[in-house]
Amino acid sequence: MHDSTRLEAFSDAVFGFALTLLVVALEVPASFEDLTRAMRGFGAFAATFAVLYWIWYEHQRYFRRHPVADGRTIILNALLLFVVLFYIYPLKFMFTFLAGFAGPVAGRVPVTLEQSRLLLVIYGLGFAAVFGIFGTMYTLAARRAEREGTATPAHVRHSRIIARSHALSVGIGLTSVALALVLPSFWIGFAGMFYGLLGPVHAAHGFWSFRTAARAPDPGAV
Repeated sequence: MHDSTRLEAFSDAVFGFALTLLVVALEVPASFEDLTRAMRGFGAFAATFAVLYWIWYEHQRYFRRHPVADGRTIILNALLLFVVLFYIYPLKFMFTFLAGFAGPVAGRVPVTLEQSRLLLVIYGLGFAAVFGIFGTMYTLAARRAEREGTATPAHVRHSRIIARSHALSVGIGLTSVALALVLPSFWIGFAGMFYGLLGPVHAAHGFWSFRTAARAPDPGAV
């Protein structure tokens, strides 16, 4: 077992590098027209930043709950960072493409219907990979804590709830991929809109988990 401090520091550096890649991709405006054109791309930049921040938040939340890392955690963390770095440009491309439907934007990308199908597949696989790794990390950490007796039953149960929540995100991502592959081109947009279920599904899962935890017996009760 290893203290996760160095692992977290390295991971934060990689997240910072991913943000640097995101910013470096923007050219310095050479005229006012270039500036206004770049400002129209703000939405895509903000959306990409928000997703990256979400992943970073989930990462730091995991290590706050499980500050000790074993070999499997180190490997899974490396896979997570690899996916983040690999997907930063496809993610920005995706949001630039989506922003194009709202009007002219900087760097608007021409994409055919069949290319948009592949774009949704790429995004969905990256989305599923990120939260699949998080879910696996939580599952392994809960098993380790239960086996070694290093956490309370409530702590272990909460980690398993989080792992199940991430599994639901994986399911939604993979379902979107499946829809992108099988839907007719005219209905391809429904594969992207499927991510709108994230909020309701996680809300329902949280409510159900809270009810189940409230009915669970207290191991400390006499």
